[in-house]
Amino acid sequence: MSLSELKTKAEILLSKFYKGDDTAFSELYDMYVQVLFNYGIRLTSDQELLKDCIHDVFIKVYAKRSENSPINNLSSYLLISLKNRLYDEFRRASFSSEAEMDECHMQRCSDDIEDEYILSEIESMKHQKVMSLMDNLTTRQRQAITLYYLEERKYEEICQILNMNYHSVRNLMHRGMIKLREAAK
Repeated sequence: MSLSELKTKAEILLSKFYKGDDTAFSELYDMYVQVLFNYGIRLTSDQELLKDCIHDVFIKVYAKRSENSPINNLSSYLLISLKNRLYDEFRRASFSSEAEMDECHMQRCSDDIEDEYILSEIESMKHQKVMSLMDNLTTRQRQAITLYYLEERKYEEICQILNMNYHSVRNLMHRGMIKLREAAK
């Protein structure tokens, strides 16, 4: 399942959960528990602590339903909540300098993981946006724009590939770009 499909399914389940469907909450848990565990295991090697923190995060999500404060981006909310919950546990459990050093190292590691996740989510959203915009084009316009912008072909090559004359390719590209601009508004 792609990231965008996961996000869409999560939004639907979250909506059902806010309307009182506890089965939807169970499905959300099943969707995200392994993702959270994989993320958390990079932050701590204590698997029992990690499992407890993941459960605490889901209890917090469940409690939010009664507070009438909806969650906008569930995956980000869960990851950030887990990280914060783990930090709270580390702070509570450790007051020695060695533990503080571990926490400092964990902070750097966590920032890298979080940045990587955010960048992949941004790239995925950009890709989805481009794909939806490209769906507005005719097949020929899509081919011409792909050849020119993605494959970095020159107009002469595009003319040969599409078996069209130079002016027709220029017009095709121009009309395609106009459609893309209109669709992007």
